[in-house]
Amino acid sequence: MLLKDFTPSLAVNDFVQLYRIVHLVFDKNDNVPFKAYPPRPEQCLAFYPFDTEKVKYATNGRLVQGLSSVLYGQFTEVTQRFIGHQFLVFQVIFYPGALFRLTGISSAEITNEYMDAELVFSTRLREVNEKLFHAPSYHAMIGIVEDFLSDLIQKQKKEKRPIDVACKYMFQNEGKHSVEQLAKDACLSMRQFERNFKDRVGVNPKLYERIARFDRAFRLKNSLPSLDWLRIAVECGYHDYQHLAKEYKDFTGLSPIAFHQLEDKAPERTFGLSEKYYPKKEEMPS
Repeated sequence: MLLKDFTPSLAVNDFVQLYRIVHLVFDKNDNVPFKAYPPRPEQCLAFYPFDTEKVKYATNGRLVQGLSSVLYGQFTEVTQRFIGHQFLVFQVIFYPGALFRLTGISSAEITNEYMDAELVFSTRLREVNEKLFHAPSYHAMIGIVEDFLSDLIQKQKKEKRPIDVACKYMFQNEGKHSVEQLAKDACLSMRQFERNFKDRVGVNPKLYERIARFDRAFRLKNSLPSLDWLRIAVECGYHDYQHLAKEYKDFTGLSPIAFHQLEDKAPERTFGLSEKYYPKKEEMPS
């Protein structure tokens, strides 16, 4: 079983932050629990060469299912994800702004959307999934997806601009920047910066920073479950536990303790796996 991040090659790493492969196989008689999937600072293209997943929005009960390739934008709410007994997902996690450059579509249009990726990238995705199904190894899967991405990058719709550099910098240097300074560096007014940022990320800079900080706390608790909540709050830049608890309530509808009790029942926990704090990425093989 596998839950692991892999570093993309130099050919695509201006667009792709990482590849994440999750491979879980259950006995046909097992009752597979759902995964409470919290907001995280990412936009993703996901391939499901075996069983697909069913996604239920916690806020309104909306269901999406049966998609073998999925594009989803920046989420601001939790979703419940139900998987099959033979589950493998290959996720392409893009840098902020990369999808906008590749597609020309405003990321605001896909915020909180879990959608059929063929609507954006054509039916060629079926060929990618077919190859992934027959791939002899995880590294072979990476090569298959990289070939597709390389072709996609050659046909990108938008050129790289200073605002794209600013978006990526904000992601890579959480809490170590001033939005005002980033706007200045991008040669934009604050209003222009916020509008262009939303086109690339799907939400405004302030909300994006909140999601990134929340995700950091979530992964830190998974990495060090014995760490008390006050320490986690301080380590992640919150004034106190109450501020952290409010963010958990806003993004998941639950307290930190209650949400991590739910997280402890996620499908990957059956195999001793978990989403941890900035998990180590494996370099591409030479």
